[in-house]
Amino acid sequence: MRIAGLYAITDTACCRPEGLARVRAALLGGARVLQLRCKDPGLAMDAAQALVALGHDFGVPVLVNDDVELAYAARADGVHLGRDDATVESARARLGARAIIGVSCYADLDRARDLALRGADYLAFGSFYPSCTKPHATRAEPSLLTAARALCKPLVAIGGILPENGRALIAAGASALAVVDGVFGHNDITGAARAYQRLFEDTV
Repeated sequence: MRIAGLYAITDTACCRPEGLARVRAALLGGARVLQLRCKDPGLAMDAAQALVALGHDFGVPVLVNDDVELAYAARADGVHLGRDDATVESARARLGARAIIGVSCYADLDRARDLALRGADYLAFGSFYPSCTKPHATRAEPSLLTAARALCKPLVAIGGILPENGRALIAAGASALAVVDGVFGHNDITGAARAYQRLFEDTV
């Protein structure tokens, strides 16, 4: 499964049983990757299993944020790891050779090089713009994506990305745009997702 296009990350409301309709709306709008970001342990397993089933109905890979064991138990397609999470090697050992293991590289190209050598499947950079989800995140410049192309891995851009500014990140080298509020913060989730996915279609 490819990491490309709109990479939709769930908000808190999506983790509740009634929130699954919101994820379906994003998939109908063209989301190509899903990540479960659920900070409520009481909801996480049910949310992960439901999201995996829904994503697979659409042929879309589903990853779990931070939690390798949850990804394993829910039979997710992989996991996304931050600086304080499991290593790429331990996640690979637990989830298997076919799992998608993505990593946060922030604005650190050296970190990206190291994690690419360790076997990460994609490299995420950001925040590129001010973000409501992580307002104090390290800021990255689009030129970082251009430099990271040499690593020959899919590149995911994250942080305050809108349809109005996302095109520049794709031009710089982003394979995917990771979005939370830009999709799930809208009343028309399908329309919001479609606006992002159209950026990739327009560049083909």
